Parts: sequence; C-alpha cells; structure tokens
Amino acid sequence: MKIALDPYMIRHLPLTELPSAVAALGYDQIELSPRSDFLDWWVMPRATKERMAGFKAAMRSAGVGLASLQPMYRWASPFEDERTWAMRCWKKAIEVAVEMDCQLMISEFGRGASPERSVGERPGANTKEMCEAAWFRSMDELLPIFEKEGITLSVEPHPEDWIETLQPAADIVKNIGSKALKLSYIAPHTFYYGDDMAAMIREAAPVLAHVRVADTFNHKKSSQLRYIVNPPGSTQIRVHQHLDMGQGEIDWDVFFGTLAEVQFDGVMSSCVFAWEERADDSSRFMRTEIQRQIDRHFARS
Repeated sequence: MKIALDPYMIRHLPLTELPSAVAALGYDQIELSPRSDFLDWWVMPRATKERMAGFKAAMRSAGVGLASLQPMYRWASPFEDERTWAMRCWKKAIEVAVEMDCQLMISEFGRGASPERSVGERPGANTKEMCEAAWFRSMDELLPIFEKEGITLSVEPHPEDWIETLQPAADIVKNIGSKALKLSYIAPHTFYYGDDMAAMIREAAPVLAHVRVADTFNHKKSSQLRYIVNPPGSTQIRVHQHLDMGQGEIDWDVFFGTLAEVQFDGVMSSCVFAWEERADDSSRFMRTEIQRQIDRHFARS
C-alpha cells in the first residue's frame, strides 16, 4: 500500500520545494491534485518539460514518489465541443503521467457541462442520462490509451456528479471490464454514497484501487440539520467536509477494518482541505493516525 499526501493545502509551494515539504510531514508519496502550474482545472496541462524535469529531480532528491495525478476535465458534458476539448486535455494529461512515471490517474465521474452553459445556454441539457452517454463516449476514446500506456484510471462518484452514490458507480466500472478502469472510495463522501460503509467497501473491493481519508459529518442526521443551509430544504446544496480524522462522524474502525478484510493494497491518501491555517499540523496528525489504524487493523488480516 502507498500512503500519500494530497498537498492541496500547501499548493503555494513551488513544485521543486513540494517533495521535501511532503517528506518533512512524514510522507513518501504525493497525490497531486489540480494546481495552476501543472494540471489545472478544465484547461490544457501547464506542465512543461522543464517543469516536469525539475519536479522529478526534486522528488528523487527527497525520496518521494508520485502515487497519483488528478486531472479534472468536462468529459461528461452533453455539449460535444466541451467534451471534445476535455478529450484533448485528457490525452495531454496522460502524456504527462507517462513522462512522470505515474501509474495511477484519478478523477470524478463529472458534473456534466460547465455551469454557465448548462444553466444559461440550454437549460435542462445536463440530465443524468445525457451526462452518462457523454462519459461513456469518453471512455470509448480514452480507455484504449490507458491500456496501451499501462496506466490505471480510478474514478470516484462525487456529490453533485451524475453519479453521487456507490451504486451504480461500482456496477458501471465492473461492467466496462477494462483492466485500466478502477474505482475510488472517498471516505468524506461516505454519507452520499449510501448507509452501510462496510457493505459498500466490500462491494467495491474487486475494482478498488484508491481511497481518500478525511472526516466529515453525516448530513442526513439530526433531521438533516447537521448543516444548516439557506434557503432551507434546498435540493442544490451538496455540503460535506474534509476534516482531520476524529472531527467528524466516520467510523474509522469500520473503514480500516473493512479495507483490511478485503486486503486493500492500492493508494491511500490523506485528503484534508479544512485547515490551511494549520496545514502542517493537520498533515502530520493524519499520517500518524492513518498508520495507527493500519497497524491496528491490517496486522489482523
């Protein structure tokens, strides 16, 4: 198993300084989420050859590996021009992964079209059916490239995506049946995925390549008043948190115990966003706590 840090809270650091900072926080792997000088949101990768070479040299010097890369493009957009652009960006991002010797790319199923177009240009275009159709067209185009390059793509259902729940996400990945397509389980999305975390992890296990660790509250509890939003009863709000372990309501014994039971051996990343003002302390705490849970539960499996 690789234990990685998503360094989003310290993204202000130059790429050449990031590996040594990650190592100082106790990690030997990076999960590189979007950043403006490498893989930025929605646009062509900004990773130049010189920048990639400097990043690789810095990782070698710090003894840190690149466990995963996270591109974010509109591959599920019903607007074909948006989807086509996403394909160009994705193909370039795969080239970046090859250059960086990164064997795992992670992303979300996608929200569909850009908000401006799905609301302003053609209201109602962003149906789940149309987003699913667009995403499948994208898989037809991309999966042969992933398979050829020996890179795994791990996808996650995300709040507000055309898939928010573990089902049908797990079935879709299993039915496509590509050796390059796997599933991510994101702990702070658990209460959107379903009600039985252990059962969901067991169901995902045959295709599970990647998990993210952060805590959150169960937004469905207390008459759905764990979070209060205005206007009350809004169906458009998707509130969740990425907190330090122990600050929310995830049952970590169930999470780690079930992962041990299914013999999970992929990438596990610390993915806390809530505490930029104490990013170092949070990241160190998460590394220690993740290891404590692994030592406790995986030793029994």
